[in-house]
Amino acid sequence: MDGDFTIVEGVAVHGRRIVATGTDAEMRALAGPGTRVVELGGRTVLPGINDSHLHGAAYAMSRPPFALDVGHPAVRSIADVVAAVREAVRTTPAGGWVIGLGWDAGYLAECLADPRRFPHRRDLDAVAPHHPVCLTDFSRHTVWANSEALRRSCVGAGTTPPPGGVIDRDADGEPTGILRESAGMLVQSELPSPTTAQRRTAVQGMIRELHTRGITSYTEPGLGPGGAGSLLGGLSTDNWTAYAGLVEDGQLEARVSVLLLPAPMGGGADDVRAGLRALERPVCADPRLLNAIGVKIFADGVPPNRTAWMNEPYSGGGRGSLCVHGESPALQVAELREMIAVAHRAGFQLGVHVTGDRAIDTVVDALADAHAAFARPDARHYVIHGDFIGPAALAKLAAHGYGVNMNPAIKWTVSDLMDEVVGPERSAYQWPVRSAVEAGVRVCASSDAPITEPDWRQGVAAMMLRESKGSGRASGPEQRVPLATALRAYTAVPAWQDFADGWKGTVEAGKAADLCVVDRPLVGLDPHEIPGVRVDLTVFDGRVVHEG
Repeated sequence: MDGDFTIVEGVAVHGRRIVATGTDAEMRALAGPGTRVVELGGRTVLPGINDSHLHGAAYAMSRPPFALDVGHPAVRSIADVVAAVREAVRTTPAGGWVIGLGWDAGYLAECLADPRRFPHRRDLDAVAPHHPVCLTDFSRHTVWANSEALRRSCVGAGTTPPPGGVIDRDADGEPTGILRESAGMLVQSELPSPTTAQRRTAVQGMIRELHTRGITSYTEPGLGPGGAGSLLGGLSTDNWTAYAGLVEDGQLEARVSVLLLPAPMGGGADDVRAGLRALERPVCADPRLLNAIGVKIFADGVPPNRTAWMNEPYSGGGRGSLCVHGESPALQVAELREMIAVAHRAGFQLGVHVTGDRAIDTVVDALADAHAAFARPDARHYVIHGDFIGPAALAKLAAHGYGVNMNPAIKWTVSDLMDEVVGPERSAYQWPVRSAVEAGVRVCASSDAPITEPDWRQGVAAMMLRESKGSGRASGPEQRVPLATALRAYTAVPAWQDFADGWKGTVEAGKAADLCVVDRPLVGLDPHEIPGVRVDLTVFDGRVVHEG
């Protein structure tokens, strides 16, 4: 994954580092009597995969036994979801919460048959009249709750949603049970919090799964007071405690970079200040294992919910908005600029969740202005998602040495839906990877798990093909990139994002011995076959942690 995409025959590891690369004969000459020799036989060795935007704790706690799986293909209809909730009620103590994640109206039969049909609290009330039910969708930006959950959360006809939030309502003004963006926190904040022991166990199990996929590093994009109560507690400060405990006990077997989350979605500059004071900058005994390198800020919502702030209206109207404090767009822009300036002046890398083109322009201008007012060389700020980033914003990011972190597997998942949301032309442009690379912007690719599975193979294929999961048609083929670019977006470029490109991210002498061995050559392979490539061996810190 070096700048020349160099291919060698072998790699030698001693202790925790790569000590040499070269020909087969050169590597065999280095072997001693106790050396383990792995015959590749045509297989490919990559750097350990770095999923640079993966909500690890939330992903760990979003699956059984912590939560119901109500995602596709486990469920294919509202009736299937209701059946799963009915079964959960049977085994849940009276009055206990039923929690699930993953539903997607784009795959629910009733919604497909009638676009006006959407999940409703009454669907859940029929099987859970006395158990509160909270089902978060695949994007983690929408909650489907039953009447008991709304009652316990004090959400009713007179409830005003928090900034950036939307409460769907029936004609009589009563909530339907669908709460979007920050409004979902009204219910999620009532969920019982996992213990530290549960968090540690969940994270360890999740990391073992990541090893089977060749992943040895990831960015935990948002832990802090701003995440309290969201994603089953997967974004709360308690998760830092769990991670730090694993490091202290020698039980963290991945390299985790953390973005601190001082302010919630819908927050403001005062929230950022207060959150940073409360968090300070957590110190870990081994920063190569766990390191709080930056701050995350939410700027707007997501396009499928029509909550991303756009220059042009969505199909059917509306342009979305920023999701920060402020009673007008101008006041919200000013608030967002101050939030960014506060974190920049505090010395943090900034990762800003922003998806709509108008919001992206606002964020990129704010980053540039923050630097102009308080110069910080090599800050490595970046745009998170950047769905509809335009040429001017790309040029400005490149000029400042900033990056963008994109999600190709989400593009693969939602392409057909986005045709309906923004029209075919804008949908095809969404996540313009090639434009970003050609503009000179460093591009990371990531899963955003649990939004999609943490599978770099699907992401690489999606970057090379730009095809839809549902229909298989091409969506923006002009934004396709070659294999080398896609692989770097999961290895070398994330190491740059982590401020770790000097010691990990490529298979070179002196770098960390984090390796991923796959079962066949990738160069020349049909991209359609890449998702089926098997990970045979994963090496972390010089130790074999997975062997298929």
